[in-house]
Amino acid sequence: MRAHPISPVTEPMQYRAIGVVRGQYVPSDPAQPTRGVIRTADGTELEAVVLGRLLTLMRRHLDLELPHLWVVYPRSRDENQLHLQMVGVWEPSTLASADAPAEGEDLAAEGAPAPSDDLAEGDDYFSVRGELIYTRPETGDLVVKVRQLPRADGNRPVPFKLQLRGEVPLEHLRHFVALDLRRQGQHLCLESCEVVAPLAQRGTRGGKGRRGGAGGGGGGGERGERPGSDRRPSEADKGRGPGPARSHGQAVSRPSH
Repeated sequence: MRAHPISPVTEPMQYRAIGVVRGQYVPSDPAQPTRGVIRTADGTELEAVVLGRLLTLMRRHLDLELPHLWVVYPRSRDENQLHLQMVGVWEPSTLASADAPAEGEDLAAEGAPAPSDDLAEGDDYFSVRGELIYTRPETGDLVVKVRQLPRADGNRPVPFKLQLRGEVPLEHLRHFVALDLRRQGQHLCLESCEVVAPLAQRGTRGGKGRRGGAGGGGGGGERGERPGSDRRPSEADKGRGPGPARSHGQAVSRPSH
C-alpha cells in the first residue's frame, strides 16, 4: 500500500496534472450524483464530476455531509473557473477497513500502520508537468500543455491546456517544466518551478521550418500560444506514468467515457 495519493515521478519527461482538494462534495442532482461542486473551507465552489468506481466507494463508505480530501485531475474549461475530475479520495482512517480493495489495488502488509490522512504537501496541492506554451510574467499568466497516454483502442486523446498563475521567465517558453502549485480560489498558483529540458518544435503550416521531435506545439508570438480555454472533454490526467496511488485510503479509476 502506497503512503501517498500521488505516485512518484518515474521519468524526467513524464506528463501529468493531478492534485488534492479538501471539501464537501455536493451533487447538483441527488438522482444523478456524478456532477456537482466541491465546497471548500474558503467558501469556493469548484465544478466537479465523479469518475469510475469512486462513485461506488462514496455511496458505501463516505459521509457526504462531511469534507474529504479528494484526488482530482484539473482542467481549464472557462476563464477564472477551475473544473475538477474526481478520481479518488485519500482517507486511510476511514477506508482502510473497506470491504475489499479495488481491482489491482495493493494490499497493506499485515500489521503495517495505516498512512496518515494528512499529506506533507498540505491540502490543495497540485503537480503539473508539461510543455510551457505561454508565459506573461508581467501579469502572472501561464499556460501548460499536457499530453495523455493513448487509449486502449489505440486512439490518442487531444492534449489539453491548463491556465495557471505564476511568473516564469520567457526564456523557458517551449520547455518541459515541472510545477508545484497551490489552489487559491478558482486558480492554481505557482509555488515552485523546475525547468527540465527544451522541447523540439514543429514548424509552421506547410512544413516550412519543421524541426521534428515530439512535445512542441506551433504558433504564438513571443509569449507562446494564446491562453485559450480547452473546452474539449478529456479522459485522463497524464501523458505518461501511473495515475494516483491505489491503496486502502483511496479509490481510483481511469476515465472511461
